[in-house]
Amino acid sequence: MSSSPTGPSAPAPPPADGPAAFAGTARPADGRPDRVVPTWSDSVAAQASEAVGGPWGRHAVTGRAAFWTPLRICLLYATAVLAGAWLKQAPCSDGNWAGSVQYTHLCYSDAIPLFGIHGLGDGALPYLDSAVEYPVLTGALMALAAVLGRGYESLATAAGLLPQVPPVQAYYVATCLLLSLCALVTVRAVLGAAGRRPWDAAMIGLSPLLFVHAFTNWDLLAVALAACGLWAWTRERPVLAGVLLGLGTAAKLFPVLVLGALFLLCLRAGLLRTWLRAAIAAGVAWLVVDLPVALAAPENWSLFFRLNSTRPADPDTLWNIAITAAGGDLFDGPLAEGESPVVLNALVAVCVVLVLAAVAWLTLAAPVRPRVAQVAFLLVAGFLLVTKVWSPQYSLWLLPLAVLARPRWRSLLLWQAAEAVLWVLRMLWYLGTADRGVGVEWFFLAVTVRDVAVVVLMGLVVRDVWRPDADVVRTSWPAVDDPAGGPLDGAEDAVTLRRSVPHRGQVPSPG
Repeated sequence: MSSSPTGPSAPAPPPADGPAAFAGTARPADGRPDRVVPTWSDSVAAQASEAVGGPWGRHAVTGRAAFWTPLRICLLYATAVLAGAWLKQAPCSDGNWAGSVQYTHLCYSDAIPLFGIHGLGDGALPYLDSAVEYPVLTGALMALAAVLGRGYESLATAAGLLPQVPPVQAYYVATCLLLSLCALVTVRAVLGAAGRRPWDAAMIGLSPLLFVHAFTNWDLLAVALAACGLWAWTRERPVLAGVLLGLGTAAKLFPVLVLGALFLLCLRAGLLRTWLRAAIAAGVAWLVVDLPVALAAPENWSLFFRLNSTRPADPDTLWNIAITAAGGDLFDGPLAEGESPVVLNALVAVCVVLVLAAVAWLTLAAPVRPRVAQVAFLLVAGFLLVTKVWSPQYSLWLLPLAVLARPRWRSLLLWQAAEAVLWVLRMLWYLGTADRGVGVEWFFLAVTVRDVAVVVLMGLVVRDVWRPDADVVRTSWPAVDDPAGGPLDGAEDAVTLRRSVPHRGQVPSPG
């Protein structure tokens, strides 16, 4: 491995003939774009642009339009996709699922059956009146949607001009609107963390995964909080980043893995005090949200943790495929109702530790300190691959991290296509072969293809970490280290497992 710097350290020469000669690294002083133009640097974006006139011209105004800024365009993309997602969910929104409409129309959502199960239409409060199997902030979002739904019902009754809808439909519309707001916040946060690549946020707005799973569950709340935490870290505000990640952990547990990624990178850079500020802020934010509920209703609050201990392998996990292939006798064998799969839990714990150790080694041994999004993506993706629960909408956890880790349209779209196919086959499997569905072997095939797609994406990110001169983010602009690095951006190494080189604008060439 040579330590000779070979990365970009000066602007590229002016293009000879517009975008045909890549000019994405030009400086504003040259009269050329002051940010990366995707149709000049990504073949998929360039091919897609042919539908609207071809790649961006070298004399075109980039990012200086009075209204149609990259942010507003990316938000418009997301709004259009979310509108399509709602049209997909509309057949299920009134709660009338006769004829298995939730499967035939691919519109199943956890929110609708749980509305009645937890008495949200009658004003029941999660945890205090009903045992909710989700972390506290997710329960709060459920309660807020129920309040908004009842508010609409009262207004429709009083005014007499608004359409009357079933209570569950008013609640579900409110839920989808709140989750849509979370999606738009995620787009904004990703754009803020992308540096001179603002158009990467379009990969969130135009995401097939967002179309399929935006309204399947409440995960977009945690995704938005985690993305905002990364954005705050980008702005060198570690305390605010910690608060947002702590709140994200109070909605779903995965943001704590993002905090773990920051720990590994701060360890390498000798910035553990900065990380400690973020970690303390995260712990305080989590306690402020969770402690009152834990004290008021300890049994209902702890249901989430007990459920994750006792639940068996989820249908779309490799563990379940192995157990099914062995006739149900693998690991713990047949379990009684409520019995914990002790062997499976132990194996999952060992695998999670191995993932953490592997990512930690890569972080400390890489020739150049990895970027925040790269480490966070590898941790969350590795965790999902080895854990015993991978609900379909959990894949949304990966979306902003994958976009920031490796903003390439082709690989991201192929992975998300596998996720979409898996959802279709899951619904057809639930429908059953007697009702023109499919057998479990087709579902398992889709699970395997999805997992392979995630592993391939992880491999591409690892390659970029190990060969940083192939990292599209670091090579797309002069002297870029980590646009989302915040305090880490350009920091020197303090703890490594190999000799490294200065970060800013210097990328070693593997030899």
